[in-house]
Amino acid sequence: MKARKYCLALVFALVVSALPLVAQTSSTTPAAGSTKTSGKSSSTSSKSSSSAGKLDINAATADQLKALPGIDAATAQKIIAGRPYHGKNDLVSKNIITKTEYDSIKDQIIAHHAQGASASSASKTTPAKQ
Repeated sequence: MKARKYCLALVFALVVSALPLVAQTSSTTPAAGSTKTSGKSSSTSSKSSSSAGKLDINAATADQLKALPGIDAATAQKIIAGRPYHGKNDLVSKNIITKTEYDSIKDQIIAHHAQGASASSASKTTPAKQ
């Protein structure tokens, strides 16, 4: 009888201690009408909360870019063709969009560094050692 109470108390303590862990690992799903996610839940869940809800200009589709104010189909294609971006202000410095257009969307976008792009550019600039 004592052993049974001890086991129940132990199980209860484990369940109670695991509850905060379960609450932290719950996935955050975007709103039903939101089109500003890159579709990569593993990379967005590891980013800071300040970048949550922002559209990654290095990974966004043309349709996602067109949802931004002032961005039409031609501009979306120019943004895609100008990738990779090291910062969101590269849109202006590469003459993809005007400063006025940038000011209207700068709070809605972010430029995450593409891992594949940096690896491919590193292989192009660094000769292979033999």
